[in-house]
Amino acid sequence: MFEAVRVEPSQPATATVIWLHGLGADGHDFEPVIPHLKLAEHLQIRFIFPHAPVQPVTCNGGMAMPSWYDILELSEIRKVNEQDLIGTTHTINQLIDQEIKSGIPSDKILLVGFSQGGAVAIHTALRYPHKLAGLLALSTYMPRVDSIDAEASSANKDIIIHMAHGDHDDMVTPRASKKAFDDLIAHKYSVTWDNYPMAHELCLREIRDIGRWMEELLS
Repeated sequence: MFEAVRVEPSQPATATVIWLHGLGADGHDFEPVIPHLKLAEHLQIRFIFPHAPVQPVTCNGGMAMPSWYDILELSEIRKVNEQDLIGTTHTINQLIDQEIKSGIPSDKILLVGFSQGGAVAIHTALRYPHKLAGLLALSTYMPRVDSIDAEASSANKDIIIHMAHGDHDDMVTPRASKKAFDDLIAHKYSVTWDNYPMAHELCLREIRDIGRWMEELLS
């Protein structure tokens, strides 16, 4: 199981948000976002921000850094170590299972991911065997598209998916994210999309929009 930053609500949790950071970051990266979401006080949401393991990343000259999987090539749609991604998905599945065992219904568990973490969130949510609340994929791309038909879970065929991206992102291009959006649509998923005048980051307007979306989803 990955180590994680956990932020508990004031009362017993009734929903969980699992938020995956990007390459080279850690679980503390998005913890400061919580108060800016402006979530209603009655929502008792547990936030879990896992830390990716530190491992060599081929596209960065083999430098060791927090990474959910090895990136073999910095092409627009990243060439990834698929076995690493599958292994990480298995571990995130275990984290979701743990939340369910703690009393959180699976349909009150939301997966969020940014950049590399977004790719993991997409990969996990489409394949998880129990219905999830939703999927929020931020500034990201989608690997292993060709495996969706064989591996997708019928429980999450109607999962609520929202994607967002920066117009000026030169790290993960808007075109890469739009391809993920189009691929999801082609596989009959219902997906919404927002874009913002920003680079590879979150902006305050996006965070507020996320908060409203999250509140509606988990109320």
